Amino acid sequence: MDCALAVIFVHCHLFSRKQREAQSAPGWKLFGKVPLRESPPKDSKTIQQEYEARASKSDQSLSLPAQGRRKNLEFEPLSTTALILEDRPANLPAKSEEEAQRHRQEYDEMVAEAKKRELKEAQKKKKQMKERFKQEESIVNAMVVWNNEILPNWESMRGTRRVRDLWWQGLPPNVRGKVWSLAIGNELNITSDLYEIFLSRAKERWKSFRETGSEMESDGTADRESSLDLIKLDISRTFPPLFIFQKGGPYHDLLHSVLGAYTCYRPDVGYVQGMSFIAAVLILNLEEADAFIAFANLLNKPCQMAFFRVDHELMLKYFAAFEVFFEENLPRLFNHFKSYNLTPDLYLIDWIFTLYTKSLPLDVACRVWDVFCRDGEEFLFRTGLGILRLYEDVLLQMDFIHIAQFLTRLPEDTPSERLFSCIANTQMISSNRKWTQVSSCLSCYSDQPVEFVCEGNAGKYTSWDCIKQALRNEMKKKLNLIPL
Repeated sequence: MDCALAVIFVHCHLFSRKQREAQSAPGWKLFGKVPLRESPPKDSKTIQQEYEARASKSDQSLSLPAQGRRKNLEFEPLSTTALILEDRPANLPAKSEEEAQRHRQEYDEMVAEAKKRELKEAQKKKKQMKERFKQEESIVNAMVVWNNEILPNWESMRGTRRVRDLWWQGLPPNVRGKVWSLAIGNELNITSDLYEIFLSRAKERWKSFRETGSEMESDGTADRESSLDLIKLDISRTFPPLFIFQKGGPYHDLLHSVLGAYTCYRPDVGYVQGMSFIAAVLILNLEEADAFIAFANLLNKPCQMAFFRVDHELMLKYFAAFEVFFEENLPRLFNHFKSYNLTPDLYLIDWIFTLYTKSLPLDVACRVWDVFCRDGEEFLFRTGLGILRLYEDVLLQMDFIHIAQFLTRLPEDTPSERLFSCIANTQMISSNRKWTQVSSCLSCYSDQPVEFVCEGNAGKYTSWDCIKQALRNEMKKKLNLIPL
């Protein structure tokens, strides 16, 4: 019994001692224990003072010639640029007076150049801010005019010179949707109730599609180009940098509803890729029902209907008419494109299908829409010529592939003012005939078949060359420009 108590006493005493040692355990090194240093943390000022004291001691211990010792500069080097003024280390030969003077001159030149760049950048920013303030003031003033004078008297003032000039400068954002809606009109007499009806029908179709995996109607026929997958895919690719139309974004369901309702409203047209961009821009500027009404009426215009119904013959005639004005305005670039057999369909289709919303920055595209709503389809092709004029010098240096790639994806920093200056310098006149006269000539021949093979002085033409030649001859006959 005594032995057991002794063992327990030794055991408890031993382990309690180990615990006490553990609480005040010293630090460990690789080959043994050393006591921990109990020193309070130093602040940055103390560390700096100690460093300067050590540095001064080391300087005093070194007996160097006067010219080899480091000079006390009147400033602290702030970058590697200032190191050019520093003396060389002690183990290297000292600088000569000529070299030191040359380094001082080089440094002064670098500082002067840096100050010059900073001044230039500051002036540029100041100019940009001044232009921005001026633009904002102009927008505010225009907004007052549009709200108080023009919109209340829309029918009587829309065609006046003053309104057209204000229109060209760009519509204020808060009246843009209203003006677009009035300018596009509602020839189809669509109402908000009608939109709700077709939206309900679209929702029923989507529900049926989720349940059955098929979009077939009850009579077994499917709407043309009305694939739900295609709409979803196109919505996800609509203005992706904005992150508002993608799934989970605030406008995703709204865009989906407008496009779905349209496919039910116009099953003969259905959904065509590119529609999502047009609908998205309208949604950004109008309420849901108003956006649908404007969308349906806009796509009902002759040019848009020709493209979205893929009327190949009428599309080719639009392209041929475009080339007539292209050759008239930009002959050098026209011949350059012709040398590579680069036809307008390679870039115009994407521009017209999306009304430039995919190719131009959104703010620039909205300004294009402003004037498009004023002037109609003519301005779409005039804008295309303005883009070609803006980048003419660049395009003249490119080959076929690079031209096609460039026109498909225009620079993101396309300047609005320069573009509209180029558009203003583009005359839609060919042989004293305006676009409206040429387009009316096209419509007169839209129902006539086009020969795809023809003979000429140079032998047989390709189908595209033949169409262009035939259309030009027909237009000239119609316009009495050549003897019949």
